[in-house]
Amino acid sequence: MTRARTHAWIDASAGVAGDMLLGALLDAGADLDAVRAAVHAVVGDAVSVRTERVRRAGLAATKAHVDLHEEDPPHRTWTTVRALLGAADLPDPVRRDALAVFAALATAEGAVHGVPADDVHFHEVGALDSVADVVGVCAALHDLGVTSASAGAVALGSGTVRAAHGAIPVPVPAVVALSRGRRVRAGGEGELTTPTGMALLAALATTDEDLPELTVAAWGSGAGTRDVPGRPNVTRVVLGEPAGAGRSRACQLEATVDDLDPRLWPGVLARVLAAGAFDAWLVPVLGKKGRPAHVLTVLSPPGRAGELEELVVASTSTLGVRRTECTRLTLERDWVDVRVEGTAVPVKVGLLHGVVQQVMPEFEDVARLAAELGRPERRVLAAAHAAAAAAGWVVGQAPPAGPRRGEAQGR
Repeated sequence: MTRARTHAWIDASAGVAGDMLLGALLDAGADLDAVRAAVHAVVGDAVSVRTERVRRAGLAATKAHVDLHEEDPPHRTWTTVRALLGAADLPDPVRRDALAVFAALATAEGAVHGVPADDVHFHEVGALDSVADVVGVCAALHDLGVTSASAGAVALGSGTVRAAHGAIPVPVPAVVALSRGRRVRAGGEGELTTPTGMALLAALATTDEDLPELTVAAWGSGAGTRDVPGRPNVTRVVLGEPAGAGRSRACQLEATVDDLDPRLWPGVLARVLAAGAFDAWLVPVLGKKGRPAHVLTVLSPPGRAGELEELVVASTSTLGVRRTECTRLTLERDWVDVRVEGTAVPVKVGLLHGVVQQVMPEFEDVARLAAELGRPERRVLAAAHAAAAAAGWVVGQAPPAGPRRGEAQGR
């Protein structure tokens, strides 16, 4: 059976906050009861979620309200929030995405305040409000079947805003930190994008692009609190199947280097991958004047190309980097666990149009198990392949029904 891919494009040209994006997804058809169930699983009866139809500068939109039922909710640390999410009865993709959002937020807030991420208190965004907004958005995306997301340029705002430590300039420091690699602009007066809103984009909509080619299936508008004359205070979302399922934009960055100590290359590759590259590799070539050289190639998300170019320049001895715009076909990827000698071995599977194309056990886990069993790696690898086939993961066939560990690639 073919499974359609659903892409969510987020229009943050008027700004984005957690409740605005939640309202947009509910307006686009996400089930409110599913959102409420996910939020309740994490924070119980401490909050409730409701919606209201409103107008913002003449446009109809859905306002998502998170009502607090605690007089003075505690300011939870990232460690506490992580434990709450880990213990909650949530679908794996919802938990995974919520953890990614809060990790991004904690890292940014920690860098801004000069404290370890685990010690960050989420008082600046409101502990329970933030948890409900983030979990609600992740649950809404899951309910809508969204498999990928992107966003256009983000309006951050201008002026100042009052926070726990006094008046600070807009965009606030955490929003600036989370904006790295994105196109941003002021877009108007006041705080148009909150740390929670930008963390959602940073973790879940990693591709920065204008509206991509889609077969539109649904759309929605989520309202902010204020009704600003002349400017609809809304975040919009457009849902649809991407043209050419599995295709996305990328930038291929290249540099030819003939004078770098070869012992440095593994570190260069590791750094560009850690900085967000899709992939990176090195090819030996014969350069000018017969010199042995290497061509470094970095496959980059469009929104991170500039950052990665600068990293290549800083990490190597090159005097320039070539950039080529391209598209790539990416398979939908999931993780499944199979058992070999009673031990779980993760297997990465790739699907195209709902049909299994690749089945590959994770080699590091295979090698670890082989060492524990005292057997050759090739035999444990073959056993893992056989276990996957016995579970129904066969190339050329539809995937079996049943739980998975979640997509191997992020949105």
